[in-house]
Amino acid sequence: MKYKGWFLRAAAFLPLALMTFLLSGCADVVVLNPKGEIAKHQLDLIYITTGLCLIIIVPVLILTFWIAWKYRVKSKKKEAYQPEWDHSTKLEAVWWGVPILIILLIAIVTVQYSYKLEPSKALASDNKPITIQVVALDWKWLFLYPEQGIATVNYVQFPEKVPVQFQLTADAPMNSFWIPQLGGQIYTMSGMAMKLHLIADEPGDYFGTGANFSGEYFGKMTFNAKATSQADFDKWVQDVKQSYPAMSQEGYNELAQPATSLVRSFSAFPNGMFDNIVNKYVVAGEGHHHGGEAASSQNDAAAKDDQDTSKTDMSGIDMSDAGHSDAAHQH
Repeated sequence: MKYKGWFLRAAAFLPLALMTFLLSGCADVVVLNPKGEIAKHQLDLIYITTGLCLIIIVPVLILTFWIAWKYRVKSKKKEAYQPEWDHSTKLEAVWWGVPILIILLIAIVTVQYSYKLEPSKALASDNKPITIQVVALDWKWLFLYPEQGIATVNYVQFPEKVPVQFQLTADAPMNSFWIPQLGGQIYTMSGMAMKLHLIADEPGDYFGTGANFSGEYFGKMTFNAKATSQADFDKWVQDVKQSYPAMSQEGYNELAQPATSLVRSFSAFPNGMFDNIVNKYVVAGEGHHHGGEAASSQNDAAAKDDQDTSKTDMSGIDMSDAGHSDAAHQH
């Protein structure tokens, strides 16, 4: 019996030791090492909400251990436990009032940050933003540079300290575009053109991935996001233009087939490709669909006449704001 007590005390500390061991790996969590304005604000929100939650969690954990120890069963006391009180208005006000107050504070702070970090809001900067169009495919990422006229697969490069306006859609199942060190994720959906503004404060190679399960090889749907100086970015664009083949529509159709892909580069791509991919899921008189029957019917229509999908210019449309209020919007 003597050793049983020590064994139970030691076992009680095992969860604490395990928690310490697991948290030691947090040093490599990329969201805790932001490299962009958006990611830094999001980390501030994480710290604020975590700190507010700890105001509740820490006292509760301490009281749990203290009460369990103070009122444990003692071998020398066999009499029945007779509490001296059964209600305290002050204590009730504390353990109900403090959590309610903290939840209100978290709600207020979260709403403020949600408006402040709205993904489609342009970032203030002295530098002219660069536009990169992103297409989520099965199981790869296609990046189109409409201003530079080049395209890449599973690799994206942009200048540091220059706002990047990502325009995103999908020509495959719904996915989620995410560069953790630069900002939060945003969904990519067929028939929709979403916007996400990010900026890198310093050069570096940043991990990018699809944060949404999309089938067998979704785990390989990663990419490298590289931020460089403006001079290195211009040099890279010229190198791609001079060293790699152009992407044809037939080449894109082959690329869009479900399969993984290595990093690839293209010196050019068909005009209006991003708009065509978005409009591919538009059914006349019915709005846009997200794949399925609409995709099949549009593929047939596109095979007969590709011109129909190039008549509408989507470059100035932000469907992230208007899409859900459209009566013709169908999921």
